[in-house]
Amino acid sequence: MGVEGCTKCIKYLLFVFNFIFWLAGGIILGVALWLRHDSQTTNILYLQLGEKQAPNTFYVGIYILIAVGAVMMFVGFLGCYGAIQESQCLLGTFFTCLVILFACEVAAGIWGFVNKDQIAKDVKQFYDQAFQQALMAESDTSNGKAVVKTFHETLDCCGPDNAIAAVTPLWRDDLCPKKDFRKTVTESFSCHKKIDELFSGKLYLIGIAAIVVAVIMIFEMILSMVLCCGIRNSSVY
Repeated sequence: MGVEGCTKCIKYLLFVFNFIFWLAGGIILGVALWLRHDSQTTNILYLQLGEKQAPNTFYVGIYILIAVGAVMMFVGFLGCYGAIQESQCLLGTFFTCLVILFACEVAAGIWGFVNKDQIAKDVKQFYDQAFQQALMAESDTSNGKAVVKTFHETLDCCGPDNAIAAVTPLWRDDLCPKKDFRKTVTESFSCHKKIDELFSGKLYLIGIAAIVVAVIMIFEMILSMVLCCGIRNSSVY
């Protein structure tokens, strides 16, 4: 005997929320894959300075996002099927998966908030080391110059801070993008600033997606429990 009345409305409402959740999982998976293959980040994070590799913390987060997106799509499908079939077992499994996902998202959010500036900081330190090697004789025995030029061409910047960025193009044309003298003096081409902008913009996008998904999960946990109780009560009569 199927559920009736208000419980039936909750059943279809849960199905709609799960379909949205499934779509959100697909969007997160797509965004994560886009971030993974974005030309700016790949050009920078695939660099190698001598035997030292560029920091890969950002990619660790991206791989976690890819896994989360795939799991969300599976859980969303499970919730849709469980709601339509009115299966207490499937709904209970769905609720358990949601609780685990929500706990993982909260833990990842706390970790991301604590370390949100660390990614950019590590990349800036890597750039500074390459920049120093490119300006010194040490660059003859390493690929510091190639690393620095990749940063400059990818981010359209020059120098680790505003002061050096303003004067470096005037005496190191081999390192910096060609700029009009007037623009060089009046505009900031600090690579530190461009690195901050690159990663802060992407982390902001990830943060918005995480908040939206968390809100959807809370509603789904409530609806799945209400529906499960409704199915149990309806089976008594």
